[in-house]
Amino acid sequence: MKLLVLPGDGIGPEITAAAMQVLTALNDAQDLRLTFEHDTVGLDSLAKHGTTLRPDLIARFPGYDGIILGPCDTAAYPAVEQGGINISAFMRTKLDLYANIRPARTPSGAARPFDLIIVREVTEGYYADRNMHEGVADLLATPDVAISLRKVTRQASERIARRAFELAMTRDRRVTAIHKANVMKRSDGLFLEAVRTVARDFPEVTLDDVLVDAMAAWLVRAPERFDVVVAGNLYGDILSDLASELSGSLGLAGSIMAGDTLCAAQAQHGSAPDIAGHDKANPASMILSVAMLLEWLGAHHARSDLTAAGRTMITALDALLANPATRTADLGGKLGTAAFGDVVVQAVLAQKAGS
Repeated sequence: MKLLVLPGDGIGPEITAAAMQVLTALNDAQDLRLTFEHDTVGLDSLAKHGTTLRPDLIARFPGYDGIILGPCDTAAYPAVEQGGINISAFMRTKLDLYANIRPARTPSGAARPFDLIIVREVTEGYYADRNMHEGVADLLATPDVAISLRKVTRQASERIARRAFELAMTRDRRVTAIHKANVMKRSDGLFLEAVRTVARDFPEVTLDDVLVDAMAAWLVRAPERFDVVVAGNLYGDILSDLASELSGSLGLAGSIMAGDTLCAAQAQHGSAPDIAGHDKANPASMILSVAMLLEWLGAHHARSDLTAAGRTMITALDALLANPATRTADLGGKLGTAAFGDVVVQAVLAQKAGS
């Protein structure tokens, strides 16, 4: 299998290098037969080629089995007309990577343990760059009046719901749908109706629904109540950040963007340009995201070795984060980005040797 590696902006190259160090070690030790191609996107690409995402690179995307994408400093990009393409938004819409899977779980021994996954639809919703056939759905009607349009479709709502129910079947068989249908009766009402329609195909799974504002309160009060949470784009984005912080840190939050035939690993956090190049970034989120990509590839290509390799990475990372001596500075430890990558490599190889 062939993976495309795109380090991104800010701390992206550092944390991607650490994740690739771990993946390469596992690839060699377990003969996973993965090959890697590296390329440039984001601000480096803009400086060299006048665009954050080159047309020739876009044309090559279908030839890969998976993509590893570092954080992108989208806020620093110029307008699309000046080459500032939002890379993750492009992948989500043009490659149809419609399911953003974001786990949030506490480490073992936590005072308030919880383990949930937010399944977020990312091709529509209140994201103005992906709701129109042409143009952007964030409009300035007059200098003093701004109007933003949201799109919710039955097709996108049903397929994200199906991914959530399928995931729940491998876990505790509970799905919670997030909405604000008491106010947005048509749009959120359509989303909720679609989820309930899909639920009929999964009688083993218990479905409930929670208003988005109440969900924010419930995550703080009793996150252990939830198993798989399905949400539209904006709700899922906000709630997944909250859940990840409650589990320990956004820097520990893995994430994938998955379609039906392609998947991309992408750290849940941003590019943190203020600490770029200082060896201070925690690469755990990127490593976990790569592990999730391996598990996705294993499940979709009947490759149990890839699934096992992903689990090895997650287990090794959990053990290291449980030990204050093997944490990065943001978690009260002393390790830098590169040193943390080194100890993860040692941990995964030790697991392999002991298996």
